[in-house]
Amino acid sequence: MEILDRAFYERETISVAKELLGKHLVRRTRKGDMTGRIVEVEAYRGSDDPASHAYHGKTDRNYLMFGRGGYACVYFIYSNHYCFNITARVGDNPGAVLIRALEPIAGIELMQANRHVTDLKSLTNGPGKLTKAMNITSKHNGLDLTKGEELFLCEPIENHRFEIVSTKRME
Repeated sequence: MEILDRAFYERETISVAKELLGKHLVRRTRKGDMTGRIVEVEAYRGSDDPASHAYHGKTDRNYLMFGRGGYACVYFIYSNHYCFNITARVGDNPGAVLIRALEPIAGIELMQANRHVTDLKSLTNGPGKLTKAMNITSKHNGLDLTKGEELFLCEPIENHRFEIVSTKRME
């Protein structure tokens, strides 16, 4: 298992986002490990991206986007869901990549128990669904993903071929 290193994340945000597709997200817990293949992402840059939390500058909520690449940036939205982002940036431009959807690979029963659903198609097909399935919460905010501990990303063992489809962000 080759864990993604800091150099992977400390590059231009959009490039990192594209290259995260197909990588594995691993969550280690006392109950067992869970793994999902990243199948949908969304890149957020700084001052040139009005949809980004970093657009108006550094705050208590977005400060991680201004730091080094390779850290978990987890926040609560709509008083209901956590979103899992990964800091990804180069130079002075803040950035992060939202992990929007996963294909469940391993630890599926544990994910299903965490979400109280059995349907595989809807298990991790949204940002809030995947964080609930993998039990990713605000306690993971600021976690260094390059250490290979309880939450990290790695190269897949098998090489899947796929086509990347890029769409415009919904306004």
